[in-house]
Amino acid sequence: MQCYLCVCFHAGISLKAQELYALVFVSRYLDIFASFISLYNTTMKFIFLGTSFSIVWYMRRHKVVRRSYDKDQDTFRHIFLVLPCLILALLLNEKLTFKEVMWTFSLYLEAVAILPQLVLLQRTRNIDNLTAQYIFLLGAYRAFYILNWIYRYFTEPNYAHWITWISGLVQTLLYADFFYYYFLSWKNNVKLQLPS
Repeated sequence: MQCYLCVCFHAGISLKAQELYALVFVSRYLDIFASFISLYNTTMKFIFLGTSFSIVWYMRRHKVVRRSYDKDQDTFRHIFLVLPCLILALLLNEKLTFKEVMWTFSLYLEAVAILPQLVLLQRTRNIDNLTAQYIFLLGAYRAFYILNWIYRYFTEPNYAHWITWISGLVQTLLYADFFYYYFLSWKNNVKLQLPS
């Protein structure tokens, strides 16, 4: 009998996207070694890092998961996202310090980290319920962030974070096409299929 975690990783999940998300969290949470905000904050950052690297490890090394992962279809090259995001972070940031550049890099990279997953789904056209719900929840997570920013803009004086806002908007727009087809399939009670 396979474990539940192993069943969750299958041909529809992109290892490349998971590796990019792990890089997002590493570059974003560098502050855990320099400053202490709270026990909750530090614990949650370690949980994000631990789960991100655990997912990558399972997809690369676990026997059952590795067999079900379709690496022949998941061929998106990291460098095409990582390098432009790093260059952009060096050019457009709030302050030219290592910590701030890495924070900005994490925002830019998170905005596009879903692309390998979307490309994989487009290639394989294999979108089961679990994969579709996973992508939907990733996008919904970002949509809730946008609602939070709108709320904070109207309730906090001088609240303006243009880099964060534009990155979040780009990320949400990348999900828009997927959301459209997700809602059509849900409304019509049919399996999700992306157009060719």
